[in-house]
Amino acid sequence: MQERYATILEDAGLDPSTPFDGATDGEQWYASGDELEVTTPIDGDTIGTVRQATAEDYERTVQRAQDVFEEWASAPAPERGEVVRDLGEALRDNKAELGRLITLEMGKIVEEGEGEVQEAIDIADFAVGLSRQLYGKTMATERPDHRMYEQWKPLGPIGIITAFNFPCAVWSWNSCIAAVCGDTMIWKPSSATPLTAIAVSKLANEVFTDHGYPGVMNLTIGPGSTVGEKIANDRRLPLVSATGSTEMGYHVGETVASRMGSSILELGGNNGVIVTDSADLDLAERAITFGAVGTAGQRCTSIRRVFAHEDVADDLVERLVSTYEQVDIGDPLDEDTLMGPLIDEDPVDSMMEAITHLEKQGGEVLTGGERLPELGPNYCQPTIAEVEHDVPIVKEETFAPLLYVIRYEDLEEAIEWHNDVPQGLSSAIFTENVKEAERFLGPHGSDCGIANVNIGTSGAEIGGAFGGEKDTGGGREAGSDSWKQYMCRQTVTINYSDEMPLSQGIDFSVE
Repeated sequence: MQERYATILEDAGLDPSTPFDGATDGEQWYASGDELEVTTPIDGDTIGTVRQATAEDYERTVQRAQDVFEEWASAPAPERGEVVRDLGEALRDNKAELGRLITLEMGKIVEEGEGEVQEAIDIADFAVGLSRQLYGKTMATERPDHRMYEQWKPLGPIGIITAFNFPCAVWSWNSCIAAVCGDTMIWKPSSATPLTAIAVSKLANEVFTDHGYPGVMNLTIGPGSTVGEKIANDRRLPLVSATGSTEMGYHVGETVASRMGSSILELGGNNGVIVTDSADLDLAERAITFGAVGTAGQRCTSIRRVFAHEDVADDLVERLVSTYEQVDIGDPLDEDTLMGPLIDEDPVDSMMEAITHLEKQGGEVLTGGERLPELGPNYCQPTIAEVEHDVPIVKEETFAPLLYVIRYEDLEEAIEWHNDVPQGLSSAIFTENVKEAERFLGPHGSDCGIANVNIGTSGAEIGGAFGGEKDTGGGREAGSDSWKQYMCRQTVTINYSDEMPLSQGIDFSVE
């Protein structure tokens, strides 16, 4: 292992000289399953070995989450918020170290690695405020001397399944909100990024143990075929939040629903941007470049499709091609790099296959489209291709830096084409025309869970609910009232009279 890699692990609180246990109950670390070799996408070097959890290890973790739940749920919500506040401070104190670990393990550039940790810090701050705002409603009742209201109660232990591309942030969206709601949790991270999960869990363990609540945030690392299946099938987990592919989401959603559980699913994107003839092309070009190239196109909110009005398409394409050809590709630990490697060689292969298909379907590569073997098997050029809106490849999400440009004449057709894909996560329009913006946001506009005007599809801000429609899954996380999914709604009616009136005026008196 390179010395700088070992230093990054040590700075993040990990000892690279010994295998890591892949499960924790908040106090102890354990795991007795097969060893998982962890490599960095930067050069394929092995950076750690993790002992994975067995069925018995998983059972121990869930039992711990159940045992701790009663005590944690009984703590006042503001007290739970104080614990989460300290978790946010621990993340803040270790932001640079965790950010570099994310870069090493996942491949996103350092700026984005630290940005991901900042997102976790932000959601912790948001959750602290939320701990004093778990409001219910008081309703008018038709019965005299009665009071009716709703209250929200902790739901129970929940399962959290996260993907490789955001190994810290997506966990925090769920864990911080669930914690202030009074839930305990079991986290199954991606097998591609387990070291970040271990480092984050170590910090969480320290914070919750210091407050006398070890076992609120638990970790179980293992294959989806074992740990993932157990989480989906476990009736002790009333809620499962899962982020990943649409294929995975269908399976998890169906499995959880079959036992009457609830699920939050954050799945595929295939996000589109409409650039009208009135758009500020400087803004559009910058947003599209970051949205399509950032994280090497491996965000669920990455821009995949650009619908450019025919009057500005040539100018926009020229700008984008010029910018793409100046993107520094290479080692993501280098501060000058703008795009690092993909997580492994499989998405590079998928991107090359998509390029072959688009060319067979009449598309044309305008820039990029090649592997970069001199950098390693996980590197490729960010690619722009021009295609027609109705070619089959456009409806598929390629999880890589591949951008399709589609020309249009009329805004109505652009919106129709934009919506004509199975996915429905994030969307954007660039326009200086308020009518066009409102049309895009209206009932017959974008069909996505997120719609933006004059900003890109990526970089969702904490505070707004995050999620999409259609094959994206329909769940919501992070902001707004998404906290309600982590709690049980209970309607309460109190009779403080000496009578027993029935609703709807029913008289059921027995003479």
